[in-house]
Amino acid sequence: MRTILITGPGGSGRTTVAAATAQRAAAEGTRTLVLSADRTDTLGAALGVRTGASPVPVAPRLTAWRPDATAGFRDDLTGFQDRASTVLDLLGASRLDPEEVTPLPGAEELTLLRALRDAALADGGDLHELLVVDLPPVPQALALLALPEELRRYLRRLLPPERQAARALRPMLGRLAGVPMPAEWLYETTARWDMELAAVEAVLADPGTAVRLVAEPGPAGADAVRDARLGLALRALPVESLVANRVLPEPAGDDEGLLGRLVTQQRKALGEWDEGARPVAHLGHDPRGADDLAALAVPAVNPATSPVEWPVADRLAQDGVLVWHLPLPGAIRDELDLVRRGDELVVTAGAFRRIVALPSVLRRCTVDGAALRDGELCVRFAPDPGLWPRTH
Repeated sequence: MRTILITGPGGSGRTTVAAATAQRAAAEGTRTLVLSADRTDTLGAALGVRTGASPVPVAPRLTAWRPDATAGFRDDLTGFQDRASTVLDLLGASRLDPEEVTPLPGAEELTLLRALRDAALADGGDLHELLVVDLPPVPQALALLALPEELRRYLRRLLPPERQAARALRPMLGRLAGVPMPAEWLYETTARWDMELAAVEAVLADPGTAVRLVAEPGPAGADAVRDARLGLALRALPVESLVANRVLPEPAGDDEGLLGRLVTQQRKALGEWDEGARPVAHLGHDPRGADDLAALAVPAVNPATSPVEWPVADRLAQDGVLVWHLPLPGAIRDELDLVRRGDELVVTAGAFRRIVALPSVLRRCTVDGAALRDGELCVRFAPDPGLWPRTH
């Protein structure tokens, strides 16, 4: 199944482009699901059909789904209270009734990740051929896409698998230590969360997953696109296309008024984006319904998106080093930082940061330097004599 994640600056028309992208794919014969986690039904307003907690058919081969974050959060909290009842009673804690539970900040994002996993796994992944996901604006979207990897890392640090393996010894260890050991349900819950997060990670890392950026051409849009490309590259997520939304028509004659100045500004941004941007004309009103979405003429889903690769080049014979190539378009040298920590590399690029596990061949090496060339970070690793196998 192909997955297209759609994001852009706030107010750029992301949801409308997501709806138009899904509608075009369905009209061309692709079984498509469009997914959104907005509390307000902006997706339904664009499609002309009310969406909600259950998938609803919109048109032939097109389904829309806006999962309910409140219901998901309520179910999770109720389940937690049931499993932790003994601990809660010992603490004298009062349980929350399901009716008084409201979702905490971030619940919508977690609900969207769960729905993304469920949609990808439905009927073995054969129920839909294309999944179009209406993500939040760029900053929140990048944080959301980083969440599965980071949460799994936290879980492994807090409850390592090797500690979970010694379940039979926990009662004895608890008596020897004089303190209660974590309950069985805690390890089971951790293992379940790890499996769920791993499933989401697999969807995001799939070669069929890519991002469609949406932005209005202009200074703010250009800055947002530059930041988005860098943040996505650090997550190894490819950009399928850039939609320049709400492009104004060329004014008649030499218009020096407001419209003329806006058109000039848009023209400059489109020139900077070059052929990489697909312009979508401004309709003169907010798109509503199938006819308006068809009139937007969004590009078809690119079937040949190239995955982002981080290859390791063997230059041992020439320079005595291995070179790890990390494409980071738009990165600025003064805003880059690298820290080696055990078998991980902490990479900071501007406002973005990622802790990356080193490929196995680099774990037996020491960092020998780094350089940024043409939007690519090249990190040199020298073999550690104490760890590198000797050749005779």
